Amino acid sequence: MAPSVLSSQSVMNPAPSIVVFTTASGAGYGLLAWLGVLRPLGLVPGSTGFAILVLLLAVALITAGLLSSLKHLGRPERAWRALSQWRSSWLSREGVAAIATYIPAAVMGYALLADAPRLAHVAGLVAAAGAVATIWCTGMIYASLQTVRQWRHPAVPWGYLVFGGFCGAAILAALAALWGEARIPAILAALLGGGAIALKRAYWAAVDAPPPADAPTIETATGLGRIGRTRPLDPPHTEQNWLLREMGFRVARKHSAKLRRITLAGFALATILALLALPAPGALAALLLVPAAVLASAAMLVERWLMFAEATHVVTLYYGGEA
Repeated sequence: MAPSVLSSQSVMNPAPSIVVFTTASGAGYGLLAWLGVLRPLGLVPGSTGFAILVLLLAVALITAGLLSSLKHLGRPERAWRALSQWRSSWLSREGVAAIATYIPAAVMGYALLADAPRLAHVAGLVAAAGAVATIWCTGMIYASLQTVRQWRHPAVPWGYLVFGGFCGAAILAALAALWGEARIPAILAALLGGGAIALKRAYWAAVDAPPPADAPTIETATGLGRIGRTRPLDPPHTEQNWLLREMGFRVARKHSAKLRRITLAGFALATILALLALPAPGALAALLLVPAAVLASAAMLVERWLMFAEATHVVTLYYGGEA
């Protein structure tokens, strides 16, 4: 893609590592949170084997997501340094919360194996709080960026919580159905699936609206607005560079609309399957809830990709694009 032909649809490059990270870790933290909250209330199967299976899967998803995120760093071996900036950086807070959440999760696992139910319940609740905090921090990494209009939106961090809770509930319901007690997780999956659809529709309507009057333009970016309309005569760079690879991706409007429909269809089908599973007996419920979990997770991959692909960064103004 030549710098001189950037269009108004020049947007962020959805790196696969970040898409996988936000999807896998979100589902893992959602799964961990629901296990930690619902098990003490007796709303999921009380079997130790079930709890250990869910806990291991949650930790596996979280770890896979975090390891994937390291691939996006230029110097992964220096990632630990970001943890020291927790007072001012949401990225650092996310890292601290993510690491801290492993501790109660490990204690919960130990308590389950040692047959210490009270300790398992307390550790599970603490792990659930850590999972929610980590998801929120992840969402705020993007919502705090003033340079990307589509991310500087109040629905972004709440969306991370809703989507993580939705995928986590869908996976928990599928696993619980194998133990014959999936009603509550299925209800949660259905409710959050409907919430995810409503939130995404409202969010897309907001970001599709015309930019506000005070939105950045090439005139404000260059400081030349006082002399009239401004346009670049030559691009800042004559060949591909990091800025263009990371922040100059282009997605056609027709592809964006198609992927949005796929996302909503996946959410809707997962929600419908969760509802159909409510009156179904154990085996049939499992046949409905397993594909519901797969659809929810697949739709989340598409939604995460779109979140990055549709976000326009102000740096593209210098290449003839729009913020």
